[in-house]
Amino acid sequence: MNYVRTGMLLAAMTALFMGIGFLIGGQTGMVIALLIAGGMNVFSYWNSDRMVLAMHHAKEVDERQAPELYSMVRTMAARAELPMPKVYVINNPQPNAFATGRNPENAAVAATTGLLDALSKEEVAGVMAHELAHVKNRDTLIMTITATIAGAISMLANFMFFFGGSRNNPLGFLGNILMMILAPLAASLVQMAISRTREYAADRMGAQICGNPLWLASALQKIAGGAARVVNEDAEQNPATAHMFIINPLSGQNMDKLFSTHPNTENRVAALRQMAVEGGFTESRTSSRGDHFGVRDTPQAQRETQRPSGPWGAAGRTGTRGGSHSSGSKEPRKPKGPWG
Repeated sequence: MNYVRTGMLLAAMTALFMGIGFLIGGQTGMVIALLIAGGMNVFSYWNSDRMVLAMHHAKEVDERQAPELYSMVRTMAARAELPMPKVYVINNPQPNAFATGRNPENAAVAATTGLLDALSKEEVAGVMAHELAHVKNRDTLIMTITATIAGAISMLANFMFFFGGSRNNPLGFLGNILMMILAPLAASLVQMAISRTREYAADRMGAQICGNPLWLASALQKIAGGAARVVNEDAEQNPATAHMFIINPLSGQNMDKLFSTHPNTENRVAALRQMAVEGGFTESRTSSRGDHFGVRDTPQAQRETQRPSGPWGAAGRTGTRGGSHSSGSKEPRKPKGPWG
């Protein structure tokens, strides 16, 4: 059903794009609009991954530079029956991660130092499994296409306002104004709906890949809490990439509402917990260290979150825990963990 819904949403966005082209120049305008969209999609297909990684100042790491993280991604990729993706680390105190790439053979996963510092080994495994699920489902390509078409719709709507439409527009100049406002809005809503649909699907597959839904459920709670406290300045400067992250990196976007690029975190956690119940998992099995990840954060749990608890150990401390960086910090300390 998720694939059917995604297909229907993509068809709706394409129809909207073609409709704008028709209003601008009739059938000729519709053909030109499709050619423009095709050119933009070809460019995005080959270059979107490098562009996104550069926007967030991601640094590629290998097995020597980040042995624990690299080995974990390799293990998760093997479980998902995927080629080994490139691994990147982003020097950013906000806990978050994303995947990119046009296909499984040219994929990359990226994690922030904030995520590696705050999450346990099991939780990081859940996050990496979620991102690899996006790769396996070809979501990275789907979201690239939707973002490109949404941008093209905005461009055409502005063109229509400044240069006028054809006689196919029954509302004349007023119709041009309405189209300039409503078309990009409709495209954004469709893009957000596709993103939210794909997140639920990646949560389910990611839980299957890592082997325990509660690992990912716990990770989502910690990431959501960290994202609410720490501003990701690169994401704020490039909001069009927000839908790629496992949790919305933008401030003030923690509600499951019409304009949110991500589902409500509590809804996602609830779905994963239900999946865990159906699979016979219990909270006591979520960590080899005996942590109870499924419960809400208590003061003690919050203190545990502030300490790097995964395979990174004391060397993974970056000084970004416990509010030592304000939410508006522009100069996060240089990480000292296995990422170099």
